[in-house]
Amino acid sequence: QVQLVESGGGLVQPGDSLRLSCAASGRTLSMHAMGWFRQSPGKEREFVASIRWANGDTYYTDSVKGRFTISRDIRKNAIYLRMSSLSPADTAVYYCAIHRVGASGYGYWGQGTQVTVSS
Repeated sequence: QVQLVESGGGLVQPGDSLRLSCAASGRTLSMHAMGWFRQSPGKEREFVASIRWANGDTYYTDSVKGRFTISRDIRKNAIYLRMSSLSPADTAVYYCAIHRVGASGYGYWGQGTQVTVSS
């Protein structure tokens, strides 16, 4: 069993920065990657960023490139999402997830943390 706990969400103003954290516990062996996804009201969940566990390679959706940075702490089994130049379009529930080695996709999800960007 794997547990994921996100934290760091909140209400910020446009242009502000925020840092999300996600800690994994339990059976966290053989992680291929960890990622961040988000879901806005009335929209499907979308990919935001991911990081390969073995080598730290990162991937971003186009809308956040240059503004968001994903990082990892292998010893803590944690990932972070540094978000800057936030806009109302970034308002969503942000989820972290694990893609285990050998799996077809992300199979473990956190409960989500709300990020609201509003003036």
